[in-house]
Amino acid sequence: MKPYLVILLLFTTSSCQLPTIIQADKYIEPVPVKTTDAIPLYETVWDRITDDAQSEQDKLDEKTLGYINAYLASPDQLNKLFEKGRYFIFFVLEELDRYRLPPELALLPYIESNYDPFSISASGAMGIWQFMPATARIYGLKDTWWYEQRHDPLVSSKAAVRYLAYLHNRFNKEITYTLAAYNGGPTLLEKRIKLNKKANKPTNYENLKLPKQTQEYVPKFKAILELVVNAEKYGIILPNFPNKKVLSNIELDGQVEILAFSEFAGLKPEFVYKLNAGYTKWASPPGNKTSFNIPIELEETLNLKKDMFIQTNQINWVTHKVSKGDSLWKIAEEFDTEVNVLKKVNYLYSDTLSLNQELLIPLSNDQNQTFIPYQAHIISEGDTLWNLGIQYKISPAEIAKNNGLRMNSPLRIGKELNIGNKNIFRTINSKKRTILYSVKQGDSLYRIADIFNIEITDIRKINELSSNEIKPGQVLKIIIKAF
Repeated sequence: MKPYLVILLLFTTSSCQLPTIIQADKYIEPVPVKTTDAIPLYETVWDRITDDAQSEQDKLDEKTLGYINAYLASPDQLNKLFEKGRYFIFFVLEELDRYRLPPELALLPYIESNYDPFSISASGAMGIWQFMPATARIYGLKDTWWYEQRHDPLVSSKAAVRYLAYLHNRFNKEITYTLAAYNGGPTLLEKRIKLNKKANKPTNYENLKLPKQTQEYVPKFKAILELVVNAEKYGIILPNFPNKKVLSNIELDGQVEILAFSEFAGLKPEFVYKLNAGYTKWASPPGNKTSFNIPIELEETLNLKKDMFIQTNQINWVTHKVSKGDSLWKIAEEFDTEVNVLKKVNYLYSDTLSLNQELLIPLSNDQNQTFIPYQAHIISEGDTLWNLGIQYKISPAEIAKNNGLRMNSPLRIGKELNIGNKNIFRTINSKKRTILYSVKQGDSLYRIADIFNIEITDIRKINELSSNEIKPGQVLKIIIKAF
């Protein structure tokens, strides 16, 4: 694949541009290595990397020295860069160890994405390993309306380490070749090696005719490794990342809203999204189970309380893509719901559907009536609170209370009244609900406002935005109508 960006700035991402095609006759699936050898004990992940590093660092070329000096010129930025790997680098080291790969490869996400799971390149590469869509499919990374596994820091790490193991084996465990192939693709690298051999030229990495981005890739990696291995020499205080598991996992029944889970866990929503960046919407995907990555110190406490949380926070959604012949009536019958429910949930103002349009469909069950809509009535001539009370078998005072009216308030023709429901008590305020939205590549405030049928000014106000500029990975609060 062609590189999309020459590395010019220190802390920008440099997508690995994983190749979209892996030749079938070349590909051999790597197998994790089982061993009974005693595992050395290390206090920190940095000790583990330094002690077992396999890269030769004796001779630092001019490009590598240039990157080292650039990093050292911005110590605060360097500290922030290292800090971003806190919750993921141990997991990556464990995966690398399973395939007996050099531990220093755990530093790769620092130059790929700054260890940012939300990272999206201009060419569409995603996540801490910057997977392209085609390669993600090869390695089984799923992409649905609700869930993008390229963003998932743990799932994508498993896939990336498998790919690194394949490259390392294919190029006879030569780490510079492994790095170059990861960035520029194995087929291109192999061709360049063969060309040099044919011309009786040296075949070491430095002498190969490779794209500019790939030529810069290995020196940038060596610079990061040098700073870690010789941190004391350069006056660098590495963050304290213990060489032990820092993340655990909690499993909950059903589908869960991110905001509700963050309140339950006592974690900031943005942090929940960072650890679970694969969840791209305001809730986990529909299904029987939801899994969340959490700091390991919360594991016991949250597991003790999770049953109570599940009982009070059950939701259930599915998505339906409109196909030829679909209508609101047909879809409502298929999912055992009502047309007016579908229209309210999806903010539809007509009965017309577009081909391939995505509809959200709330499913109800005996235990969960969360999404039975409030009953609405459009005021017509002659309506009063008293005759509406008789019509809907509800007290006029309750109708007035639900709509913020006084008993003697005149009713305006055409206005929608919240009548209420036997199963739900909703006030005007409870018809609003805050969700979280993770900004994607190509999003703008105009697009997001259109998706949720709200005003740009409302988005800016609740998120305290000084301009309309937003970036991928940014988490926005959105206030929408409850269903």
